[in-house]
This record gives sequence, C-alpha cells and structure tokens, in this order.
Amino acid sequence: MAAYTTIDNPELYFQTKLYTGNDSDNHSITLDGDENMQPDFLWIKQRGDAGYDHSLTDSVRGNTKMLYTSQTIGEGTHTTGVKSFDSDGFTLGTDDGDSGGSYANLVNYSKNYVAWCWKAGTSFTNDASATSIGDLDSSGSLSQTAGFSICAYTGNGTSGETIKHGLSTAPKIIIIKKSSGGDNWTMLNTNISLNTHLHFTSDGAVSDPMFNNTAPTTSVFTVDSDGQVNGDGNVFIAYCWSEVAGYSKFGKYTGNGNANGPFVWTGFKPAFVMWKKSSGTEDWGLSDNKRDTSNVIGNKLRPNASTLEHTGNAHMDFLSNGWKWRNTNGEYNASGATYIYLAFAEAPFVNSNGVPCNAR
Repeated sequence: MAAYTTIDNPELYFQTKLYTGNDSDNHSITLDGDENMQPDFLWIKQRGDAGYDHSLTDSVRGNTKMLYTSQTIGEGTHTTGVKSFDSDGFTLGTDDGDSGGSYANLVNYSKNYVAWCWKAGTSFTNDASATSIGDLDSSGSLSQTAGFSICAYTGNGTSGETIKHGLSTAPKIIIIKKSSGGDNWTMLNTNISLNTHLHFTSDGAVSDPMFNNTAPTTSVFTVDSDGQVNGDGNVFIAYCWSEVAGYSKFGKYTGNGNANGPFVWTGFKPAFVMWKKSSGTEDWGLSDNKRDTSNVIGNKLRPNASTLEHTGNAHMDFLSNGWKWRNTNGEYNASGATYIYLAFAEAPFVNSNGVPCNAR
C-alpha cells in the first residue's frame, strides 16, 4: 500500500490539549503525545463561559504577548499569562490582566480550556537588502517538515512589497495581524480568489487585493499598501502554512444541504478542522479530536466570537482519510455554498511503512 505522508507522527508538530485552570502561578500543562513537543504557537480558548476571547501567543513575539481572534485590538502584554513554552507543553501564571488592565485571566481561571499547539522551532532572519530576497526584512521561526512558519515584519505602506516567509514551499494559508495596534485579522486562502480575503472578526469574505492579487511563491508573499497588512511603521505577525501530505490540508468544498453531507478527503484522520463559508456570511467553526472523542462530533467553537462552546449539535464524523458532514446547518453545509477549511492530522491515512490508520 502506498504511503500518504512524510510525517508518521503528527503529534511532533501539532497537538490539542484540554486542561483545567487553577488560578495559581506556575501552573504546568503537559501535552498528551507519546513524544515531547515544545510549542511555538499557542491558541487557547476557555470553553464553558461566554465572554472569554480566543488568545494567541507565539515564541516570535514572546510568551507575554497575546492577540485575540475575536478582537481587532493590538497585542496585550500579559506578564503572568503564558509564562513559558516548555519542552513538552507550557506554563501558566495567574494572568491578572494585560498592560491596559483588560482581558484578564484568559488562560488560567478555574475553568476548562482547550489549547491548540503548533511547533515551528528553527529561527530565521532575512535582511532583504543583503540577500535580495523580498523587499521588507523579516524574522521568525519555521519548520520545513511541517510547512509552518511564524514571520514578523514591519510595514512601509508601499503596494507590492514582498516578504520572505521562511518556507521552501509556497504557503496556501497566510494569516496576518497588526500586532502594534488595532486592525482586522486578514487571511489569504489560495483556494479562493487572490482578490478576496477573510477576517476572523467578521462573518463574510471581503473583495480587496490585500495580497496585491499575487500568489505566494516558494520564498516570499506579497502585500499591498493597506494598513491591515502593510501600514507604514507598523509591526505585523504572519502565520504561514503550506500543505504537507498526510499532515495538513487547506482546501474547499461545496455543501449539498443534506444530512448525508459531503465527504471531504484529506489523506489523514483529522485532529483539527476549522471552516468558513466563503460564498456568504456565516460564523467560523472549529472542531477537534479531543473535545469529541467519538462520532458524531457535536462540539464547536467560533474563532470570530468570544461565545462559549456550542455542544450537542451533531455535525460531522472524523474518518480515517477525512471527514463527512452530518447536518444541514448553513454554517457548514448549505446547498451549493462554497466553504474553505484548514485541517491538521491525528494520523496519516497510510504511514511511510505502508500501514493504514484506523477510523474511529
């Protein structure tokens, strides 16, 4: 049987972790995988109460800096939020508020949380004038194996500027946020028009050439002069993913409006699926293999909202090579509607030794 992957153990590069906060300092969270993974990008959400934003930290901006997918504000400084990225997890503090005195205790109340954790791990810097790669200097952390980079740069307000992303393959997904001030999140998804981008903080696709109508290459991505991606003197963070067979898939599908919904092939058993209707206005959705351990999956969170976890709305089956929709809700399966998705693996459909994985 042919192999479908170069990554036999996706847990080395992505894991979902469920934990309970304890509102105390130095709360150590250990990931569940069989091998150690030190995360470089943490996305954390409190599950049980409304009003708690999704909070994102990474090793490039530093563990004390948080961004919020459900907010357009710039990063907050939480000196006692995520205190460290550890060899197999992370450590939390009491998180008693950011530098502005708001968004307190997003990650360590005595509540239930989910953390989605990605590893990059190899530092890079690019002096554009010295290397002749790109127009703007960039730096960050990357994993060529996992097709993931975290890239920081400072804008200059000039349309058509290029930025080295660090990967050796062209990203299919780029998510950019101005970290130095308030503005929209901006997502390039190459499965839809290059003249169209998506925001976490709104429920529709937007026609506007934020990425200068230019597809990313194996070395750079391109931005226009808009302040959301290239404001003069502003600092930005970009999360870039290219597809890796058997580990990650970024595609689109068409809904059929039937409870026997469409099957979406990925080439792996999913651990994480995030989706968005791109042909209309609907909320984002996100499901994973830890909050639901058996089919049919009924739990989802919304990256564009601080609302609590939606439970009991059975909507999808995770399978050995993709997933299947089991509901007619317009958020994910309206007849004839187009949807985009980001998916990461629990296990490849067939590993490099030709051994297939099992379905649930």
